[in-house]
Amino acid sequence: MSGGVEWALHCCVVLTSVTEPVPAARLAQLHAVSPSYLAKQLQALSRAGLVRSVQGNAGGYVLTRSPELITVLDVVEAVDGPGPAFSCTEIRQRGPMAAPPQSCTVPCAISRAMAGAEATWRDALRSVSVADLARDVESDYGSGTLAGISAWLGTGGR
Repeated sequence: MSGGVEWALHCCVVLTSVTEPVPAARLAQLHAVSPSYLAKQLQALSRAGLVRSVQGNAGGYVLTRSPELITVLDVVEAVDGPGPAFSCTEIRQRGPMAAPPQSCTVPCAISRAMAGAEATWRDALRSVSVADLARDVESDYGSGTLAGISAWLGTGGR
């Protein structure tokens, strides 16, 4: 999983605390990350319909729907794509002890294990919403944390 997923999830959590669009540059400043790399993650979220870009002087990014309706898996797939994390290359059919193709009609034990783990992983990510993450942030760092972030974003960080 790319680092962009972490950045995108943090941005989605922050966007739960605001009512006005937040510029990508402000989100990058808040998290002390590369503005150009973060902009790519926000564009991926926008293409997936999770955030939308608002143009103009007061422009920036906002969530497109309630944070309860955006899952961690939605964000992961927006940034890293929906493809499988593991891709079997049929290594068992290579080398001096290669198995013949007719012996490889079902996925091997490694491929089955990885597919099972990925299914479990995807189910777990599907069960956590951005709203759940925001509640956990408040729980971990104290009530008012997101309100403080929202205030910081609204004041230009002064």
